[in-house]
Amino acid sequence: MHSSSKRTTSGDLSKILEALLEADIQFILVGGLASVVQGAPITTMDVDIIIRPSSENIGKLMSFLKETDAIYRRPNGKTIAPIAEDFSGTGHILLSTRLGSLDVLGSIEEKKTFEDLLDHSVEISFRGHTLRALDLKHLIRLKKESKDINDRQRLAVLEETLRQLKEKG
Repeated sequence: MHSSSKRTTSGDLSKILEALLEADIQFILVGGLASVVQGAPITTMDVDIIIRPSSENIGKLMSFLKETDAIYRRPNGKTIAPIAEDFSGTGHILLSTRLGSLDVLGSIEEKKTFEDLLDHSVEISFRGHTLRALDLKHLIRLKKESKDINDRQRLAVLEETLRQLKEKG
């Protein structure tokens, strides 16, 4: 890692998305930003993705993480860079990069993996790329089951956004 690299915790999240897409990493955008790209007026501080766990895709992810000086977000400030083996399970890898915060998830609620969520995702045009995001209907279902207070608070906004999108056709 370059010691002179500027590290941000939020940053311009669209830069992370664009860089992930340019690196040709297969992922589904989940979490708050998945709602935002579908029109929900909410604020989020990180990019949450679930990746296809193939060795080729993990290799592309590792190159991306090296290029963006990714390290684990740790309360003790200890600098630890991720390794490829970290991404083979279903755990959550919470990283800080020079572009902002990136959470790489092996699975989400109910141990749903990339393959499980593929049919519940939508394709969205984003800066000349096609971005795959978990659809609002599925995000709402997951938020309803969540015990996280932030998820519960966002539920009404997501439901209203979905209602308005359906109304527009």
